[in-house]
Amino acid sequence: MSAETQTPTEPAAVAPRRLAIDLRQYGILAALVAIIVLFEVLTGGRLLMPGNVNNLIQQNSYVLILAIGMVMVIIAGHIDLSVGSVVAMVGAVAALAMSEWHLPWWLAVLVALFAGALVGAWQGFWVAYVQIPAFIVTLAGMLLFRGLTLVFLHGGTIGGLPNEFVAIGAGWLPSWLGTVGRTDVLTMVLGLAACVLLVVFQVSARNARKKLALPVEGLVQLWGKAIVASAAILAVCWQLANYSGTPIILIILALLILSYNFILNRSVFGRHVYAIGGNFFAAVMSGVKTKRVNFALFVNIGMLAALAGVVSTSRAGSAVASAGQNYELDAIAAVFIGGAAVQGGVGTVTGAMIGGLVMGVLNMGLSILSVDAAWQMAIKGLVLLLAVAFDLVNKRRGGR
Repeated sequence: MSAETQTPTEPAAVAPRRLAIDLRQYGILAALVAIIVLFEVLTGGRLLMPGNVNNLIQQNSYVLILAIGMVMVIIAGHIDLSVGSVVAMVGAVAALAMSEWHLPWWLAVLVALFAGALVGAWQGFWVAYVQIPAFIVTLAGMLLFRGLTLVFLHGGTIGGLPNEFVAIGAGWLPSWLGTVGRTDVLTMVLGLAACVLLVVFQVSARNARKKLALPVEGLVQLWGKAIVASAAILAVCWQLANYSGTPIILIILALLILSYNFILNRSVFGRHVYAIGGNFFAAVMSGVKTKRVNFALFVNIGMLAALAGVVSTSRAGSAVASAGQNYELDAIAAVFIGGAAVQGGVGTVTGAMIGGLVMGVLNMGLSILSVDAAWQMAIKGLVLLLAVAFDLVNKRRGGR
């Protein structure tokens, strides 16, 4: 048998298994592309207009931020039902800090993030150290923090927030490099830089797996994926460059995605998160400090919920008591649509981002088509159910 078909480090059974894994990973991405194409046709080309692409990013930024924290919690075998209420409460705290406490906007943001960390520490204590199930703790938190929001705002609204704060969720980077016609040069430069980084990371990850004698994708597949992804990035950047440029929130999202991909895939903490969700008993026996990890997970999602609260409040330009309604359901749906396992132990930040975009495209496409809000909810619920069913069917096939 030739070295091309089988090597000591890659038995014959590896290739089919690797192909199955790749198909599962790319299935949700293919579904996203199919949904985009479908709505682009149904809306007569309106879905991918520059303004709608910009709105897709800004309107769904809170879901994507929450999904980053939620996927880590779900990988570890927990769930957080309180994030929507935390978004509302932290938004109220940030607004109060600027309007009544007269703090500068940047200090108000820091106060909001600290408040989110305290919320996470409170819930993490009950989950990690008292060992109350996260479902119960965060369900109580959902009621507690929604009530505190009403207390802080007295059932009203706080508006008139500083322009610098509003720009976080609804502003764009200045055109520092000028424009060519209507096209913002800075946006295209950032897009090209993102493409280069994408290729570097993919090649680096492949080489790292190869050194460890782990299965790797073929060069044709690697470069094909890189070319398709780069084309998509440049297409999005072109649309943004011909609207108002790069949304500030897009830069924040990019930094979060890069950071948390590194944490989950390259850090000891990330390996411990997967270990706890994959086999809790084995994680304890191998010396993983499970209580510390679980506590840190809830502090982390508290801070990310606070950041989502800042973004949501800044985009709305005011803090309202009804903010954050159903945000937790959107984030959970994004994570499961993105391939996370219900039982824990499986999930990626990238998959959660794709799941969030699926939800965002559905929302925008159905809104452009003027579909009734009730039917929009029904369709999103059906998509979530099918995504989880698809995941379970794949696992059963893998077991056989």
